[in-house]
Amino acid sequence: MLVGDVSGWWEASLRAVWCPGEVAEGVGGVVIVRWVTGFLDSPSREAEPFWEAVTGWSLSSRRAGGRFATLVPGRGDACLRVQVVGEGPARAHLDLHVDDIGAAAERVMGLGADAVADLGDVLVLRSPAGIVFCLVSWQGERVRPAGGDSVVDQLCLDVPAAVYEPEVEFWSAVTGWPVRATDLPEFSYLQRPAGMGLRLLLQRVGGAAAGVHVDFACTDVDAEVARHVGCGAEVVRRVPGDWTTLRDPLGREYCVTGRRPLST
Repeated sequence: MLVGDVSGWWEASLRAVWCPGEVAEGVGGVVIVRWVTGFLDSPSREAEPFWEAVTGWSLSSRRAGGRFATLVPGRGDACLRVQVVGEGPARAHLDLHVDDIGAAAERVMGLGADAVADLGDVLVLRSPAGIVFCLVSWQGERVRPAGGDSVVDQLCLDVPAAVYEPEVEFWSAVTGWPVRATDLPEFSYLQRPAGMGLRLLLQRVGGAAAGVHVDFACTDVDAEVARHVGCGAEVVRRVPGDWTTLRDPLGREYCVTGRRPLST
């Protein structure tokens, strides 16, 4: 699945990010995460019509000089946004929405995160394994987008095997969400609170670089993959009965999975 080194790209490209759940309690009783948003970071707007088509969500008006927009679901609160970064490969990152960025920053840095950039209303950090994420202010989001035959409801954190266990512990401590095992030893997930739009899955990968990719849940993987291919995606690999990895028109990998939409 998707992995990649984001270090230089983020420092050079990110100058402003706009973003902001159900309440999650961090370790020690500190409230950390209210909502999670996935960001599709791209060198151009070329793939945005594709993501509108496969999600069924509409693109909002643009902000920050045209660099940012939100994919708005018909029902529920938005949990996926697009960003034109102007350089670097197409990829994804996540934003954690909190009540107090300063207090949350002290907490997550105490757990091992490193600061990358302080943009005032956004703090960019890097996890111990190298996953870039942002702390942003919560704007009251709390309702999952409605699910149908398919929905984006998961971000997969691709973690090198050598640092997998401590990285899982880091994200569980940051969010306060308990770790749950899966049927496959290379995966575990964090059980999200009721109402949270995106679940976090952690995947053990063989490469040296960490990354993030988007996952769809659906009722019929083969039919959903065919729909995505018809919209312009390319199949990368199939794991029959479980998931299919695809590339969007800009080469960004993501997965269509056989999980029940909006499962815990």
